[in-house]
Amino acid sequence: MSLSIRNQLPGTVVSVTAGEVMATVKVRLDGGQEIVAAVTLEAVEDLGLTAGSTVRALVKSTEMSLATGPVDGVSIRNQLPGTITDVATGGAMARVKVDVAGGELTSAITRDAVTELGLVSGAPVVALIKSTEVSLSNA
Repeated sequence: MSLSIRNQLPGTVVSVTAGEVMATVKVRLDGGQEIVAAVTLEAVEDLGLTAGSTVRALVKSTEMSLATGPVDGVSIRNQLPGTITDVATGGAMARVKVDVAGGELTSAITRDAVTELGLVSGAPVVALIKSTEVSLSNA
């Protein structure tokens, strides 16, 4: 199945912590970093997610923010360090490609943010992704 979601990182489920309706699923990406997804219990059951399951972590490019360094004091669980490989700007929006361990991420952010943060190819950044914006699929 092809998807329009640009960010698809392979990994392995490390743990599943179930609540009443939702669960947090910790995934070790193939590049070694960990990412947390908050998904429904129904999704956990439908996908058969348990420790050791092989999955893909999916994130829409519009749901990924960028920072020029690690961010403390924020509720965003997922912070993946990387290096910008490409910046393409339009009239209002920009596409920024970021090389992270084990893959490439794409972020769609405003052109103003690119300018204000000084984002250029080769610059280090941290991809910020809320756990509620991470979807999972069977690999």
